[in-house]
Amino acid sequence: MSASWKTGNRDMFAAFMCDDAALDVLRPVTVDMGWQPEKCNKGGLRNAIQSLSIAASPAILMVDLSESGDPLSDINALAEVCEPGTVVIAVGQVNDVRLYRDLLASGIQDYLLKPLTPGQVRDTLVQAQAIFAAPKSADGSTAKRHVSTAVVGTRGGVGASTIATSLAWLFSSDHRLPTALLDLDVHFGTGALTLDLEPGRGLTDAIDNPSRIDGLFIERAMIRANDNLAILSAEAPISAPLMTDGSAFVQLEEEFRHAFEMTVIDLPRNMLINFPHLLADVNVVVVATELTLAGARDAIRLLSWLKTNAKHAETIVVANKVHSGVGEISRSDFEASIERKINYVVPYDVKAAANAAKLGQTFVAANRATKAGGMLRDLGGAIIATGSDGEVVDTKAKAKDKPVKGLDKGGNGGGGAPGAKTSLLGKFDFKKILSSGKAKAGTPA
Repeated sequence: MSASWKTGNRDMFAAFMCDDAALDVLRPVTVDMGWQPEKCNKGGLRNAIQSLSIAASPAILMVDLSESGDPLSDINALAEVCEPGTVVIAVGQVNDVRLYRDLLASGIQDYLLKPLTPGQVRDTLVQAQAIFAAPKSADGSTAKRHVSTAVVGTRGGVGASTIATSLAWLFSSDHRLPTALLDLDVHFGTGALTLDLEPGRGLTDAIDNPSRIDGLFIERAMIRANDNLAILSAEAPISAPLMTDGSAFVQLEEEFRHAFEMTVIDLPRNMLINFPHLLADVNVVVVATELTLAGARDAIRLLSWLKTNAKHAETIVVANKVHSGVGEISRSDFEASIERKINYVVPYDVKAAANAAKLGQTFVAANRATKAGGMLRDLGGAIIATGSDGEVVDTKAKAKDKPVKGLDKGGNGGGGAPGAKTSLLGKFDFKKILSSGKAKAGTPA
């Protein structure tokens, strides 16, 4: 059982029981579930109503109806102080089928008859946890669409993880879409850290035991950042090398397609090389880069690889941390070297990054009013639009008509040079760029 569930500002569990015997059964079970036994309070339904009228309701609430003279009326009063999405479990002494049906009709998830047993309580709480974790869909009759986005950085430190966590937060918070964030940097991932959460053991358990991966495993192993965002990540010991054939990752992606509408994969370059089948069902690949010589070289290599191995996916190039002044490589030269336009340019904003880190929030959540935050919102909107009709957008067709977004100053705007197609080295003269540095070094007199 995962002990690392968090639900934003809400506690995962609370109980209000009338007698000590029920509390003695309940507290050890809550410890096994990874919850705080202090959340098991003495007092019945009335006490629960009073407490929740001045405090946030938990994700899962267990209440004792034993001292209630009118259970249905009291349950309705409880509903007025509970936040939407709270899973309520009732406990009582009355063995009446009509009462049971009336309670279920009023919104109660289950009704347990006293005396309680540990197995009965544990099974009920596991089911309640799964129900709370399940994504909320507005209309169950319509076919559920799913858009999977992989974010890959051309170099370490270009901000691919920042983009991935920001996109996941935008999909879940602004667009209210059930979203999964899969951080595949098993040893040094920052997905959970960015959201001020403990990573848990969900991802490492999945890698070690791929046969266990199913819907229930996903519901138990993932960490909730808000009502629509769940994260699967790890912080594996450095002394433990990654031993997998990649089958666990494919199974995880398959389960995500059934449970969520959006999946964001923070995909390190080494994982892309070792497990290319990870992109088999990805709809959009975001290539994050900096406008540097090394970034240009590796962007060329990545785009070439994607063109061969992931033709079905739309590729979006994002230049991140772009300075407003003169950079190592101009935008026009960079675009000429990769033989396509940069789709989005995110300005460099070190203060905004520091602000997000201090607040324990994603970059886009902490910096909504900044140009960089606005550019990431545009990127998120474009990804959602890409999958809205269930078809992958033709990137070649889009390149001709789609305006390029981003910061562009000092004559660095515009697309690649028109005319006859030349080789990559012909379009981007590496020797010319480095000539000034070599000249300064001097030549023999």
